[in-house]
Amino acid sequence: MVFFADPRHLPDGFLPVVTLSSLRSLFLLALFAIWGLLFTPAESRAQGISGCKVERAEHPRIEIIDASHQRLIGTVERPVQIECDDVQLFADTVDLYRKEGRVTAEGHVTFVSGANRIAAERMEFDTKTKTGTFYVASGTSVIRQGTPGETPGGQEPYAYFWGDELHKIGPKKYKIVRGGFTACVQPTPRWEVSSGTLTLEVDDHVLLKNAVFRVKGVPLLYMPIFYYPMQEDDRSTGFVMPTYGTGTIAGQKISNAFFWAMGRSHDATFVHDWFTKTGQGLGAEYRYQLGGGSAGSARFYRLSEKPITTTVNGVPTTGQGEQSYKLNGGLTQTLPGRLHLRADADYFSSLRTQQSYEHDPYRATNRRRGFGANITGNWSEYVLSSTVEQRDTFDNDTTLVRYGSRPRVAISKGERPIGKSAVYFGGNADYSTFIRKTIDKDVTVEDRGLTRFDVSPTIRVPFTKLPFLTVNSAASWRGTYWNESLDVTPAHAQIPEGIGRSFFSVESRVTGPVFNRIFNTDGNGYADKFKHVVEPTFTLRRTTAIDQFDRIVQLDGTDTIVGGVTEFAWGLANRLYAKKGSSREIASVDIRQSYYTNQNAARFDQNYQSSYQSSPSKFTPVAVLARFSPTRKVQGSIRTEWDANVKAIRTIAASGSFTGRFVDGSASWSQQRVIPELAGFTQAISSHYFRSTTNVHRRRNDLGGMLSMDYDLKLDRFLQRRVMAYYNAQCCGVALEWQTFNLQGSTAGVRQDRRFNVSFTLAGIGAVPNFFGALSGQQDRR
Repeated sequence: MVFFADPRHLPDGFLPVVTLSSLRSLFLLALFAIWGLLFTPAESRAQGISGCKVERAEHPRIEIIDASHQRLIGTVERPVQIECDDVQLFADTVDLYRKEGRVTAEGHVTFVSGANRIAAERMEFDTKTKTGTFYVASGTSVIRQGTPGETPGGQEPYAYFWGDELHKIGPKKYKIVRGGFTACVQPTPRWEVSSGTLTLEVDDHVLLKNAVFRVKGVPLLYMPIFYYPMQEDDRSTGFVMPTYGTGTIAGQKISNAFFWAMGRSHDATFVHDWFTKTGQGLGAEYRYQLGGGSAGSARFYRLSEKPITTTVNGVPTTGQGEQSYKLNGGLTQTLPGRLHLRADADYFSSLRTQQSYEHDPYRATNRRRGFGANITGNWSEYVLSSTVEQRDTFDNDTTLVRYGSRPRVAISKGERPIGKSAVYFGGNADYSTFIRKTIDKDVTVEDRGLTRFDVSPTIRVPFTKLPFLTVNSAASWRGTYWNESLDVTPAHAQIPEGIGRSFFSVESRVTGPVFNRIFNTDGNGYADKFKHVVEPTFTLRRTTAIDQFDRIVQLDGTDTIVGGVTEFAWGLANRLYAKKGSSREIASVDIRQSYYTNQNAARFDQNYQSSYQSSPSKFTPVAVLARFSPTRKVQGSIRTEWDANVKAIRTIAASGSFTGRFVDGSASWSQQRVIPELAGFTQAISSHYFRSTTNVHRRRNDLGGMLSMDYDLKLDRFLQRRVMAYYNAQCCGVALEWQTFNLQGSTAGVRQDRRFNVSFTLAGIGAVPNFFGALSGQQDRR
């Protein structure tokens, strides 16, 4: 038994297709309406048809056969025409049988209701049992009424049906004998389904027996039973179209999916993947949407792999079969008491499976997995947050570093003035139980976890609020306690001995003087006016001495604060605004750098990407960030860090995107350079990557394609190349995908995986890719 579901409300990731509710529209709007023409036993005149109007001119001619039999006769040019509300019936001859309660029509029988039409050679109807038959019937119907452009191709599709006999056999039950249907209303349909018997239950389902699916008239698939659900809400439970593909690792692959419309606010999808080389996969996805900011989804997938033989450098290697799984999902939930729950999961059991099967380069090269949950609440100026999480980073297939918290509870008090003064008071407190482990083959080889309590009250005084000059000064005290510390031996082993730390910090931040200038234009060009703003900033901070810094277990930025240090930071921002109706930023350049009296403090500055890799220096690198957006459809950015000591660029990255009428795309480039003078910038850890994605499509989006690539400029090789093309007509569509994935350096066992996937879509018969991202768009991970 095969189910096909209407996919208009299927989960994200399903390929958009035209819906095939043609049977439902056809029979609900057409057949039910014509049977609903309640022909009452006729009187001696044709006007006896209850609630209906018969066109009276020269035709139709009325014959009284006997007291209970009345005949309306028309011609081809002027047939009998009966109108009931918005329903019309045309025929050459209509006979009304009073005693029998029977109506017949012959010759060019046509029924019209809006855009729906049925034609037949003959019709018989019993007004007492409200059953009857169309003979040699066919018709067309609009599949759905909606907003133009909602369907691929930008047009509302029609359905065409036919049958030797069309019977109404119950209040909501109909049967077509030796007939079929298609959503391609054209001389040679692209596809059609024919059946010896087709049974319809209104608002429930359509059942076909001995059905044959044809493409361009060629029989492609025989189905003993074909079941099509068609509930009123257009969210139907059933199977969707399978997808097919091939791959170097997986071999031939077929993906099937079953969609379960559990209700208007939640649904589930079950998938099965069959790989000829590697095995089979089973997965499920659940989604819900409750409104008010409460929504969530969860996806679970299990892959059962058999032993695989691969050849690397001419040497065949047989890998061990593996059972692996992955879990992805997230939710946001509103709770009582002004609380909000958020949770996420991106967890996989096998790094090799992740690298071997994923289609998205980010996910395929991602060595991190984990899950977490957070509850947040705010009451006036107070905010409470509690987090539980666990994250793993793989060093190789068996060794990983695990970090997280169980739990981490933080409370903060927003700044408020003290009384009626201009002095503001705020603070933060944090209690954390950290997870820090190194695990090899499921055995913990190092555990650096501990518990920490940290509190930091702050007093801030804004000395001036001039529009061109702002001076803010603040003083804070910070106290921290760890339940474990490092010993004083050269090995610095972690021991269960508590340690405390406290220090004062005073800082003053000056913004300005701010200079700006407005340039007026004639108002007929790019903008009515431009505004250039120059904004310098200066920060001076002093931190008192911190004793026993070397004995603190350094897990995050709180632990790496260096005491007895004076910091001076400067920055300069240039911004250009354009106003044409509304004002927006079209370009900006931000520059900043810091100086520390203690060179170790500069190495722990988290505001700079390359701080931890650099050699000790009192100066941080000069960070430059430039952004531009000449139009709302074009934007880009460049970020770099320049080392003033060796006069060299440490890192540089650029990205941009554009959106056009027919073409849109994005590109990113990044490089971490080799600097022999700096210990942390060796050839081994340098990198150089380029990535781009381009989409081309027609205005109606019925024809399009995508090209994406990831290129390793350092090693001069493609990481992946992907080409995808699709075509969506009024009644069907096809999507093709070709991808090569470089797996050198991974644990996949082959150097390159060549993949091909294809998906066919018919009106109302959705298709779903597998859970590894085949035939789906890639996320932008810049």
